[in-house]
Amino acid sequence: MSGPVRATQLRRPIPDPRATAVDPAGPRLPVLPPERLRAEALRERFRHPPRWTPEIVDDRWRLADEAPRAAAVLVPLVPRDDGLAVVLTERTAHLTAHAGQIAFPGGRTEPSDASPVVTALREAEEEIGLARGLVEILGTMPRYLTGSGFEVTPVVGLVDPAHRLQPDPNEVALAFEVPLAFLMDPSHHQRRLYRWDDGAERSFYAMPWTDAAGREHFIWGVTAAMLRNLYRFVSA
Repeated sequence: MSGPVRATQLRRPIPDPRATAVDPAGPRLPVLPPERLRAEALRERFRHPPRWTPEIVDDRWRLADEAPRAAAVLVPLVPRDDGLAVVLTERTAHLTAHAGQIAFPGGRTEPSDASPVVTALREAEEEIGLARGLVEILGTMPRYLTGSGFEVTPVVGLVDPAHRLQPDPNEVALAFEVPLAFLMDPSHHQRRLYRWDDGAERSFYAMPWTDAAGREHFIWGVTAAMLRNLYRFVSA
């Protein structure tokens, strides 16, 4: 998903990912039948995972020389009347890293965390007030190496639809839901490309979603890559 790395490219952010060009030449992939996206079907898929290969697990294009730090995120799936929905967050604008970006709840692993599942549940409880007892863990996805120096384990779980979120205003500006069917439709997976003046380039996925109020949520980068991997897992 990226071009050759140059020393001057390390930790160089894309100025405006929304302004990048969409590559129309991506492969045509099948739309998943609705029954694949039901809670019981996902339980069965994680119980008996298929042989598959994740598409993107390494965002090393701007990773510095230090060893990556362990982290985990929760991919929260909420059963709704019209299908499963994914809980995402918008990070607050004042954060020093990834301010304003769309993300899963999660963060770095603490020494007391016994597993990535514990990290994901703890961070979700701290960030959005999601009680860990309301989450049924389905399984984990392949670890993802981020450019900011983390090796992240996505933990997928079903959330009791009666939950009530209480986002921490210091970290989360907004918590919202996106239909899983939208995110698992490959026609919504935009492959984008940014090229710097020196010829270095980076490609990435974006999945812009507009809510009922007409507000666009620009899902891209690591979050979009993990969702793309989830699509590959469910479609395998």
